[in-house]
Amino acid sequence: MERIKIFNQYRPLLFAIAYRMLSSVADAEDMVQETWIRWQLTQTIVQFPKAFLSSLITPLCIDQLRSARRKREKYFGICLPEPLMTEVINSIEDNTESAESLSFAFLMLLECLSPTERAIFLLHEVFDYDYSDIAKIVGKSLSNCRQIVCRARLHLKNHRHSI
Repeated sequence: MERIKIFNQYRPLLFAIAYRMLSSVADAEDMVQETWIRWQLTQTIVQFPKAFLSSLITPLCIDQLRSARRKREKYFGICLPEPLMTEVINSIEDNTESAESLSFAFLMLLECLSPTERAIFLLHEVFDYDYSDIAKIVGKSLSNCRQIVCRARLHLKNHRHSI
């Protein structure tokens, strides 16, 4: 029962990470479900569930993006992010979650980043993870993560001006 409670506590965060990486509600829900399965199969005691769950969902999303990118190479049109339909806001918590939601234009901008760049950039800039935590999640060095975020910012800035 404790695992269900912990997972449900972080489910909104996991969905937010997946949606912002994949730009698709259905794909994000699939990644959350896959994370749930892997969470249930974990035999070890997890001291930091937020970090552990983030380290489960991030590589799943990166793999999904790489797979989707290969499929899109055959498609000649523009791939637009799927808008996230929100319900009527009733509480302060819902207001906060809604306020930090990314705009459609930002999701479009993220399309110019590679899957790993997108993951590292989002974890640092949107979800405020430390570089040391991100390095563990994506399996890269601390300095490499810093460099990737720097390059991603530059890439986004240049791409924004070319639109």
